[in-house]
Amino acid sequence: MKQKKILLDENEMPTQWYNVMPDIPNGIDPPLDPETKQPMGPEKLAAVFPMGLLEQEMSDKSWIDIPEEVQEIYHIWRPTPLVRAYALEAALGTKAKIYYKNEGVSPSGSHKTNSSVAQAYYNKREGVKRLSTETGAGQWGSALAFATHKFGLECKVYMVRVSFDQKPYRKIMMNTFGADIVASPSPDTAFGRKILEDMPGTAGSLGIAISEALEDAATRDDTKYALGSVLNHVILHQSIIGLESKKQMAKIGAYPDVVIGCCGGGSNYAGMMTPFLTDKLEGKKIRFVGVEPASCPTLTRGVYAYDYGDVARQTPLLYMYTLGHDFIPPGIHAGGLRYHGMSPIVSALVREKLIEPISVHQLECFEAGRLFAQTEGIIPAPETCHAIRAAIIEATRDLNDPQTILFNFSGHGLLDLSSYEKYYAGELHNYDYPAEAIAAATKNLPKI
Repeated sequence: MKQKKILLDENEMPTQWYNVMPDIPNGIDPPLDPETKQPMGPEKLAAVFPMGLLEQEMSDKSWIDIPEEVQEIYHIWRPTPLVRAYALEAALGTKAKIYYKNEGVSPSGSHKTNSSVAQAYYNKREGVKRLSTETGAGQWGSALAFATHKFGLECKVYMVRVSFDQKPYRKIMMNTFGADIVASPSPDTAFGRKILEDMPGTAGSLGIAISEALEDAATRDDTKYALGSVLNHVILHQSIIGLESKKQMAKIGAYPDVVIGCCGGGSNYAGMMTPFLTDKLEGKKIRFVGVEPASCPTLTRGVYAYDYGDVARQTPLLYMYTLGHDFIPPGIHAGGLRYHGMSPIVSALVREKLIEPISVHQLECFEAGRLFAQTEGIIPAPETCHAIRAAIIEATRDLNDPQTILFNFSGHGLLDLSSYEKYYAGELHNYDYPAEAIAAATKNLPKI
């Protein structure tokens, strides 16, 4: 029987994160102060982030040591397995070799724990008592709940209303680790109350939930804010995914022709592909494909401009692909991909034509997820289904092409079975976000 899993010994886990910032051609534009429209320094951001993370956010060092306390917790589930998907290959009838990095083995069931543990550590180190955050599909909220429990911190999670209703077991997981969860928009913040008054019955959005979590942190002396994607320090922490993947593929003398991942805010995909970027810049033949939902087409149909990261316009202005901070996405079940903006790092790599963005529809993703479950035995999260669909597209473009495909299996779907129930009942539909709605959502971009 063929060996499917490529494993690393515990002592082979990376002890440094890779910072892609110095290697991005033409760099990225700096965050701007929303009031002055001038580049923003760390002193103003220190109100909501600890200095340890702000130093990483703006670092020009290529390698940053992973603290021993973080490594100790990482070892609960890391290194994660790299798996050859032989059964999926056979079902597709392809000569392509398909590998996936299984981040679903983490305590929260997704890649998000790689950053939540680091963020909780740096906050604890600086005397913070409580963290506030938002969560879309619930993976980040679950991950931060786990991490804050490990470091003895309190945790308040603003969960986008549509996911709060769709995914009750994510709430139970967060409760298990001691977090306090509320549906966003909520009556717990001034901004949440305003949204509830202006848009009663709204399904909410990540932009709204971010605004609430930021207000929470800004109005309490004991609280800092934690973000699960988009920012540079989050992508730094996620680089452990790609670093391990490179080691694992080297063990068997393999190297990917294409690296695939789903894109919401950008962290899981950037974490997988950025450690391979320097190879491409040095002439190695490798492609990077980022896949997003057609209903939230930030990279494929958005505007590359400065924009706020939240609806209340409290965040710094980030230069990124955006659908506009006023964007309210449809309630697709890939809740982690329903964000209006994209990481400045991922955006810059798309700008430089180093990442190829594509969009796919909800139903074809669930179909891909079902095939993956039937062949490989793991039910994927709706977000992960997007990466699987993109891998299938690549593997079936030419069935005789023996290319090597690597994708990030960012999380399992065992707490997302209600979405599969709706899929099987025929209650899910494809949704193309209309051009006029994108135009309306981007008309209020800040003038720089």
